[in-house]
Amino acid sequence: MSSDTLVARTPAVRTKLPAVGTTIFTVMSALATETGAVNLGQGFPDFECDPKLVQAVTDAMTRGLNQYPPMTGVPALRDAVAAKISALYGHAYDPATEITITAGATQAIITCILAVVRPGDEVIVLEPCYDSYVPNIELAGGTVVRVPLVPGTFRPDFDRIAAALSPRTRAILVNSPHNPSATVWSREDMLRLQDLLAPTEVLLISDEVYEHMVFDGQQHQSASRFPGLAARSFIVSSFGKTYHVTGWKVGYVAAPASLSAEFRKVHQFNVFTVNTPVQHGLATYMANPQPYLDLPAFYQRKRDLFRAGLQRTRFRLLPSQGSYFQCVDISAVSDLSEQEFCLWLTREIGVAAIPLSAFYGEGFDQRVVRFCFAKRDETLHTALDRLARL
Repeated sequence: MSSDTLVARTPAVRTKLPAVGTTIFTVMSALATETGAVNLGQGFPDFECDPKLVQAVTDAMTRGLNQYPPMTGVPALRDAVAAKISALYGHAYDPATEITITAGATQAIITCILAVVRPGDEVIVLEPCYDSYVPNIELAGGTVVRVPLVPGTFRPDFDRIAAALSPRTRAILVNSPHNPSATVWSREDMLRLQDLLAPTEVLLISDEVYEHMVFDGQQHQSASRFPGLAARSFIVSSFGKTYHVTGWKVGYVAAPASLSAEFRKVHQFNVFTVNTPVQHGLATYMANPQPYLDLPAFYQRKRDLFRAGLQRTRFRLLPSQGSYFQCVDISAVSDLSEQEFCLWLTREIGVAAIPLSAFYGEGFDQRVVRFCFAKRDETLHTALDRLARL
């Protein structure tokens, strides 16, 4: 066949993720843009970070810190992370062998899973859960074992978690403060998890990206506080969430040296390393702990403002103990499904939300939707004025 008669053809590909399509987050954000709605759906701030942080990154760039950093992360930033964990949670990680800087928390989580999960291994996820968990497990060839949090309260059901454990269980994923429900695990919860996992070889992947957003005087119960959990845990956090720079996509993983060694084997071949000047800027900025120490009060004020405004509606407010989310029961407002209600709310009321059913594999609909209050006060007031029509 000559090149003149060749018909170009794209070979067929058998998808690795047949259940994955366009996410509800993309759909709702696009609809909010199209309709001019206030976007309280996707979880990101609409305000700027501290100018001092931008300046610290700019200074690093102008100093010529623009080439590859060490694969594991800039030493000064790993030192700062280790110092923070030690000061807040009392666990000493070796920054050289036990802290790795990542391209955000989502990359950190898939790297944890790829490092330890083999085909046939089971991984327990607690639903509702962040939407990357299940596809990550499937890409690693693992089997997803879904265990629901208690409907309505979103507390861990330890009897069901215990029943889900098997000789094939390789890991369990937990998330506190929790996205999407805004619940926070207690010290008693973490102790029960520690006791439950103690006789097993199960690893813990602890998603703690909202660690600095815990309200009403509570403490964040990091897995690093508990020796029995820390010894088997990959602890994931996010500078983007903490410092209002989600688009920078920088996070970290803290784990014992043997687990970190396996993590780094995968990390070096999926991203190799992470933005150099941003790492240096973050390291400089972290010398002052006040920004993350002040974060609970910062977001609690926004939570309280938002909740006070929602009291003018027929929504039933669920507790918001941590994160920057507020869930509401829509039963007294509409007979629509969660997803249909969110579409209607965006088009007709001008406020975008996310259905909680999007965080369940089987789309469990319990008449609850999620708002994000990580927004400027003006944005929240505009949204509340529109929601007051309900």
